[in-house]
Amino acid sequence: MHLRILLIICISVSSLTANDYFIRTWEKHHLNPHFWAEGGHAADFNRDGHGDVVVGPYWYAGPDFKKRHTLYSDKDTFEINKAGKKEKLPGFPGELSRRNGYSNNFLTYTYDFNGDEWPDVLVFGWPGKNTTWYENPQNKPGLWPEHHIFQTSNGESPRPIDMNSDGKPELLLHSGGHLGYVQGDWNAPSKPWKFIRISAKGSWQRYTHGYGAGDVNGDGRVDILAKEGWWEQPAELDGKDWKHHPVQFSKGRGGAQMYTYDVDGDGDNDVITSLDGHGYGLVWFENLGKTESGSFNFKQHIIINKEPSESPYGVKFTQIHAIDLVDVNGDGLLDILTGKRFWAHGPGKDFEPSAPAVLYWFELTRTPKGVHYIPHLIDDNSGVGTQVAGVDINGDGHTDVVVGNKKGAFAFIQKAKKTTKAQWQLARPKRVTN
Repeated sequence: MHLRILLIICISVSSLTANDYFIRTWEKHHLNPHFWAEGGHAADFNRDGHGDVVVGPYWYAGPDFKKRHTLYSDKDTFEINKAGKKEKLPGFPGELSRRNGYSNNFLTYTYDFNGDEWPDVLVFGWPGKNTTWYENPQNKPGLWPEHHIFQTSNGESPRPIDMNSDGKPELLLHSGGHLGYVQGDWNAPSKPWKFIRISAKGSWQRYTHGYGAGDVNGDGRVDILAKEGWWEQPAELDGKDWKHHPVQFSKGRGGAQMYTYDVDGDGDNDVITSLDGHGYGLVWFENLGKTESGSFNFKQHIIINKEPSESPYGVKFTQIHAIDLVDVNGDGLLDILTGKRFWAHGPGKDFEPSAPAVLYWFELTRTPKGVHYIPHLIDDNSGVGTQVAGVDINGDGHTDVVVGNKKGAFAFIQKAKKTTKAQWQLARPKRVTN
């Protein structure tokens, strides 16, 4: 196994109060150079008090992540030609193969599905195929029992989210050309889950990306979003299609995960997403309020786009295919965690496929002059997959990051050091435009 630890010198600085100033660095753990998955997550799988990381078929035991354990079959291999000889490598073709490939694990989450107080692992596999949760064996040896709960999970942006306010997650996805979610029987969570259709049939297919969920209209119910607009959850679920409110959140093929959040602090929820998961554009859409027809108007605000001049900090990168919304600096506001999906379609396709695989967090700041997102570089040689996860791995109260992609498996542990206001101001990212 390959493990590499680096103290990332990319510096983030933030202030929690008028008297507290912090410089944030990131301890990089390259857990595995082989490509097994496009995402990952974290939980204390062996309940030893230390957070662990899961990417692909392996979970890595904290706090140093040096020992790995296998939870499902890791027999996949491929061949490369090296010095005229064939060499077999584990996993799927990625950076080490110098050619493109895809894994059978597109997103990974953790949750205690059977209520035994041991965290299990949820895997959204190849789009259009099985979604499976792996049951934690409570430190018993061997592979984890697998439970296939839905056979045709289409899309590249699914995620667990509580759709019906019962305190337990449903799985947001689409299937058979319809938007919706799958719902389990929590008395028998290992049995197949049921798809709840909420839309008429559309053009959504197995590789569609750029959808999400959240309360758009402030009625306390979770609506569903896609690049074509949002679907309003009714007060009573009667099996009928939800009302569609057309809004062009993205042109063409769609971006990454979509979220609702009150970005500007005016009391209503705005929308956060990327414009093109294989091109340019990270944006938020300001909710301008209700129209006479009962829908809502939105105004697009660019955070970064195709030209460096479109960002006040001169930042640009492509293939924003994964977004997480998480409070990185502990100020109570949710920040944007994202980056460049490395080799989404390989080294010869998409825009700037071989540019640095950057990983950023964008700090939400509210001032009398308006809302700003300040970019903080975490790393420039990892990027994201179809998922990026912000989670407090080691339980120190600071958000850490898990990445799985064609460069391998990564964990970034946040280190927050208290500093003076002068040093904090000196280290802040500098604007290049007003």
